[in-house]
Amino acid sequence: MPNITTFNTDAPYIYLSISVISGNAAHHEFDAIFDTGAPLTEFSDTALHYAGFLRTTKPVIVKNGLQTQKYERIILPQIQICGHSIENLEVFVSHFEKSWGIDALIGLDFLRRFKVEIDYSKGIITSDAIAPIA
Repeated sequence: MPNITTFNTDAPYIYLSISVISGNAAHHEFDAIFDTGAPLTEFSDTALHYAGFLRTTKPVIVKNGLQTQKYERIILPQIQICGHSIENLEVFVSHFEKSWGIDALIGLDFLRRFKVEIDYSKGIITSDAIAPIA
């Protein structure tokens, strides 16, 4: 059965709340946006550090053009996006400017795992597992 997630059509991006479950079963909520230009999901180093997934952050200078600065990869034990649970997802650790107001970018790795339909007129995302190829 497909999952339905709502979003605000007046916002400049598709903002979603996602959660990551740590090894001790603690739930951590993060503010994210869909970014179809990101090959992998990315998380803010500051947010990961605050939630206990990262021991330290590295000093990074963000280049012009509002690009994130990826500098590491980690594996998150379990992540929930649009009601779907993904185990052991490898994500980029990136430096985000605080002014962006987000903790994560949901990349193409999520879209490759699920059938995703975005209906801007209704402000809903319908997502479902992709059926295995016979």
